[in-house]
This record gives sequence, structure tokens and C-alpha cells, in this order.
Amino acid sequence: MRRYPPIAEHGLVGNMRTAALVSSEGVVDWFCAPRFDAPSLFGGLLDHDRGGLFALTCDAPGTTVRQLYLPDTAVLVTRFLTPDGVGEVVDFVPVDGHDDPSAPTRLVRVLRVTRGTVRFTLTCRPRFDYGRAPHRLRLEPGQAHFSAAGTQARLETVGTGTLTLERDADDVHGSVVLNQGEGAAVVLTVYADGDEQPAPATEAGVWHDFQATRDFWHDWTRRSRYRGRWQHMVNRSAITLKLLTYAPTGAPVAAVTMGLPEQIGGERNWDYRYTWIRDASLSVRVLLDLGLDEEANAFRRWLSERLTGDRTVTGEPLQIMYRVDGDPHLDEEILGHLEGYRGSAPVRLGNGAADQLQLDIYGEAVYALAQARDVTQFVGYDGWRKFAEFLDWLSTRWDRPDEGIWETRGGRQHFTYSRLMCWVAFDRGVRLATELARPAPVAAWTAVRDQILEQVMERGWSTRRRAFVQHYDSEVLDASLLLMPMVGFLSPKEPRWLSTLDAMEEELVSDSLVYRYDPGASPDGLRGSEGTFSMCSFLYVAALARAGRLTVARYAFDKMLTYANHVGLFAEEIGPVGEQLGNFPQAFTHLALITAAMELDTALDKAEAAKDR
Repeated sequence: MRRYPPIAEHGLVGNMRTAALVSSEGVVDWFCAPRFDAPSLFGGLLDHDRGGLFALTCDAPGTTVRQLYLPDTAVLVTRFLTPDGVGEVVDFVPVDGHDDPSAPTRLVRVLRVTRGTVRFTLTCRPRFDYGRAPHRLRLEPGQAHFSAAGTQARLETVGTGTLTLERDADDVHGSVVLNQGEGAAVVLTVYADGDEQPAPATEAGVWHDFQATRDFWHDWTRRSRYRGRWQHMVNRSAITLKLLTYAPTGAPVAAVTMGLPEQIGGERNWDYRYTWIRDASLSVRVLLDLGLDEEANAFRRWLSERLTGDRTVTGEPLQIMYRVDGDPHLDEEILGHLEGYRGSAPVRLGNGAADQLQLDIYGEAVYALAQARDVTQFVGYDGWRKFAEFLDWLSTRWDRPDEGIWETRGGRQHFTYSRLMCWVAFDRGVRLATELARPAPVAAWTAVRDQILEQVMERGWSTRRRAFVQHYDSEVLDASLLLMPMVGFLSPKEPRWLSTLDAMEEELVSDSLVYRYDPGASPDGLRGSEGTFSMCSFLYVAALARAGRLTVARYAFDKMLTYANHVGLFAEEIGPVGEQLGNFPQAFTHLALITAAMELDTALDKAEAAKDR
């Protein structure tokens, strides 16, 4: 067992309330319950010794390990090919009760042998509350009960194979030898103190849960209407976005992890288990294009509650991120007792960027709502009045410096991307008021919209660079502006945009991989460097496709897909030697992958049709 497997060497299983990472060696080294932002139960990815883990593995000499998903599901299979036989660990989280925040969470791990004889070993070392809370163990035949303040975790063994559990201080070990055709299962159930104890696991129950979970994902993926050239990768990305969405509220998290570094040994280690207005709002377009209206509408209902409420820590109408239940409090603290992934400290819990001013979120929120057939379906008449008040408020406050989309900690600037999305807010507000015949100061909103556009064209454009720049009075490029054509601010073939694309290719693109910006040219208040940003790499493909540069776009897209891990997942960044860095898997990357695939499909189809004519 490696102390710290590569970030990419993991698969993801979950139930739309929480999720677990399973390494390619069969080790669960990240799992929070009962929801994404709950304290970790297994956090070995952030500290092998103190964080806790749950291993079901085969350590026979000469073993080769392979990991895959059952097609179009979130059921993960880790295969151990040994000289004496072939064994599998099948991991899944049953989806029954996925929309009930109080339901117990079960992690099911099925052992089976498909050829010969295989010996499996089990190690279960829970470490409650990020390793801060001590626990007690009560061992019974076939069961181990772990308890800490407020939380219970019950480990059970079922099946034809006899998997023995033995105490090791307050942890457990076990082993079992299985022959071809034999199987066993281990079920970990997590529930709150005081809740009714869940019914014991049974072999029939495990089989039922497996079938129900597999069938759920097959039924769900059939709802997607994508039939393009990259079906497998788009389906995997869609499933990943679904797994990252908190079903009780419809709010997606940015990633299931916290503290995974953007640079090994560096300090850029953030907690991503929250809902960013930006990421989630931009996902609405992707979900609708895939035909997943239910998921898009669920988030828009959550978003409308934030817009029409007054719960922020900043005093602004919206803040940049929330907990999945809408709680705005995300106080940041350092978990100094954890060494961090491969020594990458500090490990941060919570996110201090929650109180930053980022004006772009207002445009992204309106952009998400504006794609509804009838926005009043989500906000109603009273909500519309609040919406109009919100745009009136923004009309006198959009022209302020802010921290920008990348949450830099180097001081506020007049970021061009923030102005771009404020333009989107007023542009879509004008359209909605006109199309829905709702009361609004349309003339005033139109004037503000046009004022922003003229300001961006004058101050966000560098004549020397022949490009739009990161913020006013600078000449630094920024890949966030790849969204300019997508939101309709410019034509994808506008001369200024094409020259911006050329400038980005020269400065930000490295072998088809795209950096967000150059921290050396635009200090962000943090030490160290970072890799290329995978979301930007996919948005670059989409921008190339819209600009008609199809040969370059397709080549860049196909190269980018080679950086996916063995089961099709992406972290936040790609490092200098192709390694995945940052929190994992990242929703923003997967939604950008889908965007790039659909934009490229559309452009290629048009080009082929024109050639046929």
C-alpha cells in the first residue's frame, strides 16, 4: 500500500449526498459522511498515518491491478490479477434515500473471485472529524461498531466467504481466501448518534442494492440526448457532475475533496466541498444541452432561494459560495495536525474566499436563470420583483474593483471578466423583462449594459497586446476571457477576439494545455506556481471550434483527453510531467469537457455538411 498514491489513481463512488475515493489499490482514503462537507471518516489522502483509511486489497507477490467502471454507472471495479487467480472488489454507494439528508449512508464493498484462488486482506482504520476525535470499538461476530462523538459507523461482513475481523487497538483487520465463484461483502453504514440503528446487512440486501444502483445509473444516462463523437467521455463527465450534486437541494460542489495541492509541497491547498455560484450556474447550460432538465431546474430553485433571501456574510445580495444547504458560513481554519498530501501543508478546512467580492457571480446567476423557458417558474412574481431590485442595486455597484474569478489574494482590481459577466447580467435581464412582459426599468438596464460594453472595449483592450487583458491598466492575459464568445459579448470571429485568441495561444497555451494566467506577471498573493488549468484547456477547444479553427480544436481536444485518468476523471490541473493536481474530481473541468465536445461536434457537423453540399 503506497502512503500517497497519485491523485489521479482513484475512482469515485457516491450517492449524491456524499462520495468516496477508492485508490487503484482498493483503498478508500477519502470519505466524508453524511454529506460532502461533513468531517472526514477516512482522510488518509491528507495524512496517511492520522487520516484513516479502509483497505480491501490483495498483496500477493506479482499482482497486477486494474480499475474500471461498469459501463455508464458509478459502480467501480478494482481487479487483482495474481499468479494464483483473479479477484475483484466492487465498490458502490446505494442510491436509495439519496434525496433524504437524514438517511444513513452505506458504502458497499463486494469481493469476488473469477478465476483460481485469491486472498483478500481488510484494514479499517476510521479517524473521525479529520482525525481529531478519538473513537471506541465494539467487536461482535461479523460486525465492528465504531463510535465517536455524534457519529456511529458499523462494519459488517456478509456472504459465502468467511471474512474474519480481528481487533487492532481500536481498528480492525481481517482476511479471507476465496475460490472461483465465491464471494463476500463488507458493508460500512454511517449514521448519527440517536438515530434508529439501521437494519443489518444481508447477502440478499447487498445483491438488491447492487442491482438497484446499477439500474439507476443506466436509466439516468439514457436520459442524456448526447449522441456525438465522444459518447463515453461525455457520459462519464455527466455521471461525475451528477455524483458531485447534493440531491436534497440540487446544489453541486466544486469537488469532493479538500486540501489536495495545486503544487506538491505548496500552499495552494483549498477546500472545494462547497457550491460556487459561478461553477454551478455555468453548469446549467451543459445540463440543458444534455437534456437533463431536472438537474438544471433543481439548481435554479436553489439559486432563486439565494437571490431572494438575505443570508450572506458579506452584506451583498449573493456571495461567491455556500454550503450545499445554503449556509453562507465557511470559516477557514488550518488543520495543523495533518501533514497534507505528500507534505503539502497547510491543510485548510472551510474557505476564506467566501467573503471576497467577485462581481462576476451576478452575471452567472442571471445567465443560469435566463435559460429557463419561464424564469418565473423558479422565482414567481414576488421573486421577479426581488430580481429586478437586485439588478437595480447592481446598476450602481458594478463599477468596483474586486478579487476576480480566480480568488486571488493579492488585492482588488478592475477585472475584465467581472465586467464581462456584469454585462451578461443586464443583457439577460433586459431580454427576460421584454420576453416575459414583466415590470422593469428596461431603458436604464440597457444603458448600463451598453456602458459596460464600451468600458470593456476601451479599458479591457490592450492596443499593444492586440488582446483583451486580465484587468484594466495591465497587459496580462487571462483564460477566463475564453467565455467572451460563449455568452454573446462578441462574435467568435470578431477581429479583436481572434487576435486575443492568437495572443493566448502564444502566451498561455503549452502543447494544447492552458494556464489561467501568468502569476509572475500578475502576482496573486500566494507563494509557488501551479499547473495548467484543465477547465481552461477545454474552454480553449470550445473557443477554437466557434472560431472555425477545427483542425487545431480537434487535435487539442483529443490530446487533452489523454490526460484523463484510467477511469475518465480529471482533477483541477495538469502538472509539468502530465500529473493531475488539485482537488479531485473537479466539476468545472468536467462541465467544460462536455461544453468542448458539444461545440466541436456542432462545428464538425456543419463543416462536413458544407463539404457534402
